[in-house]
Amino acid sequence: MAEAAEFQGMSPSPARRWLRRTGALLAGAPLLAGLLQLPAGPTARAAGQQAAAEASGSRTVAVSLDALSPSAPADDDTLTVSGTVTNRGKRTVTDAHVGLRVGPSLSSRASIDSAARRVGYLPGVDGSEVGGKYIAKFAALAPGIPQDFSISVPVKELGLGSDGVYQLGVSLSGQTAAQPYEQVLGIQRTFLPWQPDGTGTKTRTTYLWPLISTDHMTAETLPDQEQTPVFRNDDLAEEISPGGRLSQLLSLGRNLDVTWVIDPDLLASVDAMTESYSIKGPGDSVTAGRNQAVAKQWLADLEKAVKNKEVVALPFADPDLASLAHNGKNVTGSLSHLKDATDVAASTVQTILHVKPDTDFAWPVEGAVDPSIVKVATSAGADKVIARSDSLKESRSLPYTPTSARPIGGGTTAVVADDGLSTAFEGDMTSAAGSTLAVQEFLAQSLMINLQEPQKERSIVVAPQRMPSASQAHAMAQALAALQSSPWSQSAELSAAARAKPDPNARTQVPSSSHYPSSLRRAELPRSAFQQIEDTQDKLDSFKVILTGPARVVTPFGRAIDRAMSASWRGHTTQASVFRQTVESYLDGLIGQVRLIEKSETKLSGRSATIPVTVQNNLVQGVEHLVLRLTSQQPTRLKIGNDPYAERPITVSGGHSQSVKFTTTANANGRAAVVAQLFTEDGQAYGPAVTFDVNVTEITPTVMLVIAGGVLLLVLAGFRMYTQRKRLAARQTEEEQPSTPESPEAATRERALNAAADGTVDTGGTESSTDATEGSATASEKESDAESGAGGREQPSDPAPDTAPESADPSGTGEKVDR
Repeated sequence: MAEAAEFQGMSPSPARRWLRRTGALLAGAPLLAGLLQLPAGPTARAAGQQAAAEASGSRTVAVSLDALSPSAPADDDTLTVSGTVTNRGKRTVTDAHVGLRVGPSLSSRASIDSAARRVGYLPGVDGSEVGGKYIAKFAALAPGIPQDFSISVPVKELGLGSDGVYQLGVSLSGQTAAQPYEQVLGIQRTFLPWQPDGTGTKTRTTYLWPLISTDHMTAETLPDQEQTPVFRNDDLAEEISPGGRLSQLLSLGRNLDVTWVIDPDLLASVDAMTESYSIKGPGDSVTAGRNQAVAKQWLADLEKAVKNKEVVALPFADPDLASLAHNGKNVTGSLSHLKDATDVAASTVQTILHVKPDTDFAWPVEGAVDPSIVKVATSAGADKVIARSDSLKESRSLPYTPTSARPIGGGTTAVVADDGLSTAFEGDMTSAAGSTLAVQEFLAQSLMINLQEPQKERSIVVAPQRMPSASQAHAMAQALAALQSSPWSQSAELSAAARAKPDPNARTQVPSSSHYPSSLRRAELPRSAFQQIEDTQDKLDSFKVILTGPARVVTPFGRAIDRAMSASWRGHTTQASVFRQTVESYLDGLIGQVRLIEKSETKLSGRSATIPVTVQNNLVQGVEHLVLRLTSQQPTRLKIGNDPYAERPITVSGGHSQSVKFTTTANANGRAAVVAQLFTEDGQAYGPAVTFDVNVTEITPTVMLVIAGGVLLLVLAGFRMYTQRKRLAARQTEEEQPSTPESPEAATRERALNAAADGTVDTGGTESSTDATEGSATASEKESDAESGAGGREQPSDPAPDTAPESADPSGTGEKVDR
């Protein structure tokens, strides 16, 4: 009974005190047993569950409290409580009824926690039943069969006193054949926040409403002009479809005064679904996505919900700040990804939702901080860190919950969320009983914060779990709706909470790294993960410089690298590793689409020749800023140009190949190894090298002479054919010219000349006939005259032609002779 001394608001009469002592004496043994079974320490809830499994005494019947309305009643309200009772014993319970018991007003937040963990009925602590007529009766409760109950009672009948948090017990009393007298066989406790008249100073409460999901998109896009995105699965469509988790979070949050905390990656992923998108299947197969209408509707609803509301944008893909601080900051380049993710966050939210978000807040996992986490969190520009009070613990001497804002040095403000309120809905909320108890405890803690210093204005922040389930979201919404209509709380935005005047008594020293929870540290991304991420980034940097349209690659891979650092991978180590490997492998595949074609051995017959090397580009876009270098491994035997190597600039259109020819010079016979390698313009090797042999064959002087002689004969034969054809053409031209009448004097002179040539005498008569030889000679002389250019007219004094008699031997090959 020592704990009863903590309770406030008890002013019993002397008669009531006598009855209580008498009851204590009559039930001494059960009370002693109950006290011995009080759980202690962090295992109290587990001990209570184990005790509940023992169906005896006040744990014989399980009482489930499924609904309590209103959650925070006013003086003129009627309180309705409903639920089920189940007999877990072996004997039937008879003459049973369910009643309400109002316990004392609790004095502190710790007493609320203690009462929530308490199991079993405690006379005096749980109070007496409220009136005889406000009960639900049962003739019999058979073992294992649940039965429903509902009780309605005017709040005025509860006997509540001054403002405070009252313990409310729902108990079942009855008897069994073994114990034929009325006793409490089961009880369920909850809390009733009570402040009917309001208060002069309200607590300013900020509730964060997170819209965060796991990573759904890959780095892959289809090889088309639209760059159709490829999703890992279709789970996101299920989440945003009616009834899905994100759909319910949106529909619940739009009716509440909350600060929306959004991961821009979620918006970008849903926005990608509004157009053509594909879903990754087994192997390399993809199927077309069909949820464009659902995505458009969800975004349209969200845009309406956040209008005129505060929106906080986390860095893209919600990077794991603690993992970065503990394992990634020493990997060169890792922190630059946080800056990029922060920069793209604002533009993403503003483009899709048409609101300007606040990007000044960093939110480490579960609000756990140490100096390295704060340093990393603020390195990207954020100057406010959302921490939690179980990380920045207050001194035990501080009797109240201080305002959330704390200056922690370096111009940084820690906005410390309340641990008890933030974790109130992390349990299983699928049952109505679990949800109802969580809502009432949340409201009780909130009112107790106000009652600690009712005249001291304070600002409290609630930061729930990052990805609440649909059932948890419903419980959160129910509690928040009741809180926002309560007389002790007032809604506030997160930015207002950060600007609130800090409490001078609140703790401002960030705990050391040794105090960081080991359970959270074990779930962090390892250093090897950040090293793999940087290896992928290095490959991307080398690849993008050769592309004519680098944005087609840089954007999807940059966002995929952000997703590889997401806090959503906690607890999913294998899946995180597979994702990183998939991103890197896909990039390697794209890089390999620009390559050198393998070459077999090349034969070089001569002292100089050209060697072709082919570059193939199977990408959709073109590549440029590449250099192809061909290097001889034996430069004394084979030179490329005038040096051991030569280079050529490369530009290849998408889906095409380009062959580049290099001039070589051989100084000796035999094989020489040649290496072809692509380089970027800054001298970085691109892709694997291609090595092949060049075989220089021997060429003797005799062979060269024979080849030269043959070439000379061909040239001479050609020249002779040309002159003969020219002579023949001239002859044909002469024969085709029309003959002109000769004067008698010309005819006489010609006959004289002919006679002189033939050894005959012209008698001055008509021309005598001549034999064939003479005709031939005459014709030959005319041909000779024509060829020599003597003209058709000769003078008597001209000398005879200086020509030798024509040989009668056969003419040479190709020569045409008139006979």
